Amino acid sequence: MPTRSLIVLPDDSPREILDAIGRARHSLRVKMFVFSDPDLLEAVIAAKRRGLAVRVMLNPARRDGRDDNVAARAALLAAGVNVQDANPRFDLTHEKSMVVDDTVAFVKSLNWETKNLTETRDYAIVTDHPREVAEIGACFEADWHRQDFTPGADAGLVWCPDNGRARIGDFIDNAHKTLFVQNERYQDALVIERLVRAAERGVKVHVMARAPHTLKADKLIEGVGGLRILDDVGVKIHKLKHLKLHGKMFLADGVAGVVGSINLAPGSFDGRRELAIEVRDDAVVERLHDVARADWANSHPLDLSDAGLLADLKDRQDVVEGLLPSS
Repeated sequence: MPTRSLIVLPDDSPREILDAIGRARHSLRVKMFVFSDPDLLEAVIAAKRRGLAVRVMLNPARRDGRDDNVAARAALLAAGVNVQDANPRFDLTHEKSMVVDDTVAFVKSLNWETKNLTETRDYAIVTDHPREVAEIGACFEADWHRQDFTPGADAGLVWCPDNGRARIGDFIDNAHKTLFVQNERYQDALVIERLVRAAERGVKVHVMARAPHTLKADKLIEGVGGLRILDDVGVKIHKLKHLKLHGKMFLADGVAGVVGSINLAPGSFDGRRELAIEVRDDAVVERLHDVARADWANSHPLDLSDAGLLADLKDRQDVVEGLLPSS
């Protein structure tokens, strides 16, 4: 019977990912935004040495010129791994996925960099459901060959820039009692509207975000504005203590969850290759619920008042102008 399982970082180690690469017998397809962890790099190279058909698709340089994958790309190419930049159709490829032997797939919020394995709250879903594995594989092939990929109305997974905004909106709309959300960015108008409506119909919405000072200058106004709208309607907004939030996770009513790479921002929905998966498996959802509860207990409210924002942005006075009412 097909199964899904959950990896929670940094609580779990990357052992399950490394073991899956080590058990691969035929093929390995990796699509990654940032790839720099030396253990994962060595595992992929070792798979190539065992004779596997290994292909790795990496996000190319960002718009600011920064390329996070220079060293990994060079090491993989030197080892004979077939490496290619991600599809240039997209502003960037933020998807983090792996397909092993066309039988198992990983859908992740985490990059393959050491800090996402050891310092950040992150998640991965492992699935051997044939339809899901085939869908991830089909998208990989389309992006690899620079072809269109249309998941269709009956797609099992959540894809951007295709069905992502609609699927996330529907997920929020279908929450009845509780909704936990962990995300770095709250900037998309539709998602904010759906969260507001959820709160207004009596859903207990718990939002976990990063502090405003972590946002880029050109995203600060809309990011803070989105959080303040939610705060105005009584949504509880917290920040993790002692752990950085990088995971992108929804949990509704303790019965359904979404895990993947999608930030709640227009750019993610409209211009980036992103992937998430909705799960209802009892064991996976139960653990997501336990982690969400524990993270909430290990967090504190974000102070989104004028004074709170000024305190948070004390070292970024260049971006405060226009964010707060003039005195």
